[in-house]
Amino acid sequence: MVFRLNVVHPMKALVLTGALLGIAAGSEAQTVKGTKPISKPLVSHIYTADPSAHVFNGKIYIYPSHDYEAGVKEDDLGSHFAMKDYHILSMDAINGKVTDHGVALDLKDIPWAGRQLWAPDAAYKNGTYYLYFPVKDKQDVFRIGVATSKSPAGPFKPQGQPMKNSLSIDPAVFTDTDGKTYMYIGGIWGGQLQRWKTGKYDPNGKEVAPDQPALAPKMARLTDNMLEFAEPLKEIKILDKAGKPLLAKDNNRRFFEGGWMHKYKGKYYFSYSTGDTHYLAYATGDSPYGPFTYQGVIMNPVKGWTTHHSIVEFKGKWYIFYHDVELSGKTHLRNVKVAELKRNADGSIQTIDPYVN
Repeated sequence: MVFRLNVVHPMKALVLTGALLGIAAGSEAQTVKGTKPISKPLVSHIYTADPSAHVFNGKIYIYPSHDYEAGVKEDDLGSHFAMKDYHILSMDAINGKVTDHGVALDLKDIPWAGRQLWAPDAAYKNGTYYLYFPVKDKQDVFRIGVATSKSPAGPFKPQGQPMKNSLSIDPAVFTDTDGKTYMYIGGIWGGQLQRWKTGKYDPNGKEVAPDQPALAPKMARLTDNMLEFAEPLKEIKILDKAGKPLLAKDNNRRFFEGGWMHKYKGKYYFSYSTGDTHYLAYATGDSPYGPFTYQGVIMNPVKGWTTHHSIVEFKGKWYIFYHDVELSGKTHLRNVKVAELKRNADGSIQTIDPYVN
């Protein structure tokens, strides 16, 4: 959920100038297909983005970012994404009434936090709901925090410190059928993943060279109390169908941010945003640790710069929650949407065009 302004490199500058049209920089420029949205915003009284959807107690609960007009100048680090709280949404049925449960967690109530509450996720275990959130600490380094509640709608009470050894952004939490729970984290550019290449934080850390394997998200199993990592973070591998790692220059397929994990018929589906080329892509594997083999595109570009999603099964059908900028036309004021996700007989996911002619 980052945005980058760069006036030095012409192709990356194209990201800014084409943002509202959905034009992306990279190995190829991509454009939005069609003009009529296939879905409507779930709510319009607030701006929402980066939706993490889960089914709890027979209802869909959505844990989004809460966008607002912060009056912060746009920069390479996404400083204008200056969110200060989270609202939780719920719905009993797809296309049904959506309830806003109000502020579930406020930045000022997190003792170690500095600024920027970015894309969260949630989980449930043993009677407790967990809200995982990325926020910059007081040294301006992104860490992952945890807050707990007895209700999926909150309010949530944060822990006094971030998760030990946590880093970067976009936590995605997946509980497997055996009850083990894993977290996937990471995002390049403003998400700071490139600053952790050596295993230690380097504020001047750069992206890898174009011909090198692309930076990939990190993951680890969580402890039984869901508050810490049970093992060191590991970088997962995203490979092409020849078994070779996707390269940093492969903007149309490599990981950028916004990872999500789901399981279908025994196969693990790791999906993510390609960032500057605006695709939601996916790769599959036989273990929650990977490796994952790139399979294709789940959703073509939306209007607005960022793209971020979640995938959930509800009443026998699968759905993708995502966002665009239909309500505002501004890349930092987004709105959450939902569409049905369909598969082919072999389990592959059919590509969705978020707009039609």
